[in-house]
Amino acid sequence: MKIAYLTGEYPRATDTFILREVQGLRALGAEVITCSVRTTPPSQHVGPEQKAEAAATFKVLDTARRPLTLLRCHLQALRAPRRYFDALRLAWRTAPPGLRNLLFQMFYFAESAVLAAHLREAGVTHLHNHIAKSSCTLAMIASAMSGIRFSFTLHGPDIFFEPYHWRLDEKIARASFVACISDFCRSQAMAFSPPDHWSKLRIVHCGVEPDRYAPGPRAARPTLLFVGRLAAVKGVPVLFDAMADVIAAHPDVHLVLIGDGPERASLERQCARMGLSAHVTFAGYRSQAEVATALSETDIFVLPSFAEGVPVVLMEAMAAQVPVVTTRIAGVPELVQDGVSGLLVPPGAVAPLGEALRALLADADRRRAMGASGREKVTADYVSAQEAGKLLALFREAAGENAQ
Repeated sequence: MKIAYLTGEYPRATDTFILREVQGLRALGAEVITCSVRTTPPSQHVGPEQKAEAAATFKVLDTARRPLTLLRCHLQALRAPRRYFDALRLAWRTAPPGLRNLLFQMFYFAESAVLAAHLREAGVTHLHNHIAKSSCTLAMIASAMSGIRFSFTLHGPDIFFEPYHWRLDEKIARASFVACISDFCRSQAMAFSPPDHWSKLRIVHCGVEPDRYAPGPRAARPTLLFVGRLAAVKGVPVLFDAMADVIAAHPDVHLVLIGDGPERASLERQCARMGLSAHVTFAGYRSQAEVATALSETDIFVLPSFAEGVPVVLMEAMAAQVPVVTTRIAGVPELVQDGVSGLLVPPGAVAPLGEALRALLADADRRRAMGASGREKVTADYVSAQEAGKLLALFREAAGENAQ
């Protein structure tokens, strides 16, 4: 069995959990090659592991831009004309409404021949996709064209905003299985697929390697840490609003923001406008090792998101025995038990967020107890090696059913 992984961009600084999953499968003896629709910029390669993966990853779009290669791949696919035209009909039938969407769908069809040729040449027997949007559309069409079975990991939350646009129903129907990252995620998939496909929906958590994380000497001043994309969905402006009350109670508090994104410039301006610059550091992207070091030095991890799946950064913080303050949304309560391993607050609510941060900053014993409970939860249910084992079992199960 040879498995190919496909995502829209791989590797990325924000998707280290996919890299860990690939490494976990390889450690279990699976042969895994990686494919990316687009080429990620060097800024996304924040450690030696990601640089090595980037060099070894097949880039679909770069290959498809070579006209002779594109033509050769389509001519190869036409050797199985029935599959080729079935794939074309599938692409046409599942295109969202509108001429622009149809055009993009035809691009996916064109790229699918390139991906299918690469999979055949590499001897791949199973294609797995992460993030069930455009790259999963490409995976579905390439599977129909090549006859290679496919599966995908369903995260959310954004695909649940437009499930019909991305034809989540068709993807579930055609997949060998769907790895859902939480019970909440599985329930959303059930809402958009008929009951006869629900048995395909399996829980496979994203995971971390707990041994990477350990508490260390805390910073000299009380420290809060945020790790994530600087994008609107992460709710950082709400955190800035809450910081005013936190600073009033703890004048020496310091907030570190690790990550980058489209909202960074506006957030830096907001920070300066609110007079928070002395209390906030914008650290940019950091490697896995640097994030682990930052977690070892922080007192509280805070993630005020408006929408999430089950954030891996919360697992990392909990593995490092750091109490978390985050929002009560989606699958988060399956990971964070309110009052035990952290505090859950309503999304978008400034006062409860500030109150939770002040309460934990004032109680070191409570922080230590929550940190210990958090690590216990992660080591029980969110270890990447264990979750990779579940996924490998699903690949083998799909291979067995296909053989029959």
